[in-house]
Amino acid sequence: MDAYHIDDLVELKKPHPCGSRTWKIWRTGIDFGLKCEGCGHRIMITRRDFVRAVKGHWAHETPPA
Repeated sequence: MDAYHIDDLVELKKPHPCGSRTWKIWRTGIDFGLKCEGCGHRIMITRRDFVRAVKGHWAHETPPA
């Protein structure tokens, strides 16, 4: 299992309506808080749904290749 931390970037399987797939983690725990890197929209998602939705993970803002 990956260790997720605040300020890590993740790519989700489905895009946000703004077109971006990249999100920044701003809260961890039972629920995850995510901020869209495209438009700045914030969401809360359960850990179970988050783990299922993650396609890619970059620790501490390392830019995606």
